Amino acid sequence: MFWQKNWDVKGKHCYVTGGSAGLGLSLAVLLTKKGADVSIVARNEGRLQKALAQLEAVRQTPNQLLKAYSFSLTTASTAKEALDAACKDHGGRCPDAVFLCAGKSTPGFWVEEDETTVRRGMDDTYFVQAFSALAAAKRMARDHFQGRIVFVSSVLGYMSMIGYSTYSPGKFALRGLAETLRSELILYGIGVHIFFPATIYSPGYEEENKTKPAITLKIEETDGGLKPEDAAKALLRGVEKGNFHITPDFITNVFRSSTRGSTPQNNVVVDAIYSLIGWIALPVWRQSVDATVRGHRSQHQQYLEQKAVFKLEELEEHIGQDSS
Repeated sequence: MFWQKNWDVKGKHCYVTGGSAGLGLSLAVLLTKKGADVSIVARNEGRLQKALAQLEAVRQTPNQLLKAYSFSLTTASTAKEALDAACKDHGGRCPDAVFLCAGKSTPGFWVEEDETTVRRGMDDTYFVQAFSALAAAKRMARDHFQGRIVFVSSVLGYMSMIGYSTYSPGKFALRGLAETLRSELILYGIGVHIFFPATIYSPGYEEENKTKPAITLKIEETDGGLKPEDAAKALLRGVEKGNFHITPDFITNVFRSSTRGSTPQNNVVVDAIYSLIGWIALPVWRQSVDATVRGHRSQHQQYLEQKAVFKLEELEEHIGQDSS
């Protein structure tokens, strides 16, 4: 409640997924600067080696252990293999903290999605973190090791809007998983945290804007966003303070306090103020968003016609009827 620091990363082993770019890389650099041993995991070997070079450039002591591992994390088996590899380089010891920064967003309209893209959305947002959390929790519980598991959700895990039909569900699911594990892992003394940033100006953000609908971009025009290094500082600060839900700025704090449920408060007085602001402001914001979407109807209809979204489906339906 009084913002005191109660956890220090110096000398601890921190395992960071998605550590080759964006928030994951910025967090890995910050942890290295603070004297932690850092293991980063990502798929692309080339980007991993470049990221590892950045960590080496800011190492604080000669005996800091800085490692990179190339794995895909969307299956339980590969997530376990990645964690096992990092533990092996530390004599089999669990990481003190597992930071789950891996994930990606591919925005679009729900009516254009199919089974493949919907399932991929859950792979890229939920399972890419859930399977690593599963591996970490099993190992920590088995070894009687009181570590920390840190999820990265999004402000879109508190609310959502047009364009994020394959992204936001996974971020909501991470909140549900974190809420459950915070309770269950008390049995083993394992700490759980979850981070809810808004826009982070990273390579991933630039990539998602390639498919992001124009209406979504318009709604997000007033979102100030964060640099990856600022998001990393906010995340680590929240973990150091022992906060369960970690939010980096005013807007995300308003959403956190307004959708808190039975989640532990970060500060009783300040959270009450944020909640009051949300009670007044968020309905106005939502009405504004809905009005913007309604105003986009004619433009959206033109988009659908140009892309022949429904015409193609209608043609396939007619072909099926003719063949029967």
